Amino acid sequence: MAKFSNPSKLSKEEQEKLFLNFCRALSQLKNPIEAAQFLKDLLSVQEAEMLAKRLKAAEFLIGGKTYAEISRLLKISSSTISHVNEWLKISGDGYKTVIKRIPKEDKERRNAFEDKFNPLSWRSVKKRYPLYYWPELLLETIVEESKYQERRKLRTVLRTMDKKTTLFKKLDSLLNNRRNLKNS
Repeated sequence: MAKFSNPSKLSKEEQEKLFLNFCRALSQLKNPIEAAQFLKDLLSVQEAEMLAKRLKAAEFLIGGKTYAEISRLLKISSSTISHVNEWLKISGDGYKTVIKRIPKEDKERRNAFEDKFNPLSWRSVKKRYPLYYWPELLLETIVEESKYQERRKLRTVLRTMDKKTTLFKKLDSLLNNRRNLKNS
């Protein structure tokens, strides 16, 4: 019996032409907002989330994280991580190019992302027991919101403290970080 091609299926040439046009359209996007608007129109929420998770998985794999860590952080299966890893091994040029061009997050933001999903992190413990930690949370907020003169007064008070507690060290670090940010 003779085989007939599916009339709704595009030829290889037509597929390539459509793909190139799609790539040209992507390259014309000028900023993350335009890209987000385009992807919002193009993809479902689940599709966009899965693509973002695959990109983050590739970044984590390149950074040396284990499958278990990636699975826990991103809530994806090890088979998805394995597929991403295979793509990275086979070619991965697209992933690598995009990951190189993504602005590097500072270490604190990266750790905050990981801590947010880690049930054993200090952040999760604080969230679970907020009343126990309210003085520390309150002081951190005061330091974050304080003006230069207020921070100087706080530093003076901290220097007169007899015991150097972990809270003292954390507040001192916060004050110094805020001063370094203002000076730069």
